[in-house]
Amino acid sequence: MWTIALLWMLHPLGLVASQELAPTNPNRVKAAFLRNFAHYVNWPVDAFPDSRTPWHICVLGPDPFGDILETSLKGRTEQGRSFEVFRAETLDQLPACQIVFLTYKDDARRRAVLDKLKNKPILTVGDAPEFLREGGTIRFQVDDRVRLSINLDQARIAALVIQTRMLEVSSEVLDNGIVRKMR
Repeated sequence: MWTIALLWMLHPLGLVASQELAPTNPNRVKAAFLRNFAHYVNWPVDAFPDSRTPWHICVLGPDPFGDILETSLKGRTEQGRSFEVFRAETLDQLPACQIVFLTYKDDARRRAVLDKLKNKPILTVGDAPEFLREGGTIRFQVDDRVRLSINLDQARIAALVIQTRMLEVSSEVLDNGIVRKMR
């Protein structure tokens, strides 16, 4: 039953971030959401070298996914672009990315990377409790539910536009320095 609910949840017209069913593998849910962010977030034209460049989803820090991310993205396209996955321990080892999932547990290290990415058209995603306040754009919380929190201030700085549909299913939105509970 979870698989059917997940497929509905991730369908481009049925994005639901507050599912009450416990996922069997939270990283599978995160991988699917990373893919769907390419649909629900708009990047500036200069975020890609050309119209054929694939989406670069990058994992920075210890990789929680294994082959789950590649499996989730295989054969998928969004806005006419395929997906490529890159992993690295440090930011300088990554190519230009549109989505960066930060897995660092060390707060100082995570904040330093977020500071370096702050003014770039990169969607930063993480699951650390203070991720939004540190300057991240989207925070995942996957336990008995899937929750998203969004930092609109950072999205604006990065020239990213988060579609209203994502805001409607978010648990919290940081806007003009104030966190609003949505659900």
